[in-house]
Amino acid sequence: MKKIFNVVMVAVALMMVIPVQAQLIKFGVKGGLNMSKIDWKGGYEGNKDNTTGFFIGPMAEITLPVVGLGFDGALMYSQRGKGEVKEQGLEIPVNLKYTIGLGSFAGIYLAAGPDFFFNFKDINLEDIISINGKPTTPETINSKKSQVALNLGAGLKLLKKLQVGITYQIPMGDSFELENLGKGVGKTKTWQVSAAYIF
Repeated sequence: MKKIFNVVMVAVALMMVIPVQAQLIKFGVKGGLNMSKIDWKGGYEGNKDNTTGFFIGPMAEITLPVVGLGFDGALMYSQRGKGEVKEQGLEIPVNLKYTIGLGSFAGIYLAAGPDFFFNFKDINLEDIISINGKPTTPETINSKKSQVALNLGAGLKLLKKLQVGITYQIPMGDSFELENLGKGVGKTKTWQVSAAYIF
C-alpha cells in the first residue's frame, strides 16, 4: 500500500511540474524580410545598392522566472544581397529579451544578442572593378563562410501568440574580402522586419 501511495504521489508531482515547464518553453515559426547593404572598404566601388531578401524557420522562446526576462532563438534559412554578391545560408540568432507588459493582450519587447550566419553559396567572383572611378585589373571577391553579428531589436507582442519586430544587425567581422586589392573588404549591414507565431 505504501509503494502504491508513493507512486501516486510521484505521478501527481510530475503532472504539476510538466505544465509549468511547458509554460517556460514555447515553440513557433518566424519569418520576414532582410534589407541589406554592403559597406565596401579599400576603394572598391562595387554593388552598394539596398537589397531585399527573406528568412524563415522554427524558433523557441524561453521565459525565465524573472518578470519580463527571457531568451529566444531560431534556426532559419536566410537570403540577403543580390546578383554576384547574393548570400544564402543558415542563420541562428540568440537573443536576450526583456518584455514590458501592456495589459494581458500586448507587450513591448527589447532584444539583443549574437547572430550566427553560415553561408552556403560559394561566392568566388572575378570582376572588373573600379577604384576611385577608374577601371582596373580583375579582382577576386570571396565570401566568408561564417559570419557573426550583433542583433539590436524591438517589437510588439500581441495576444501572447503573435510577435512583430525590427532588428538591426551590426557585423562583427567582414562578409567579403577582395583577394588582389590588399585591404579591400565588405560588410553586410542588415535591417530585419520579422513576424513570429508562437504555438
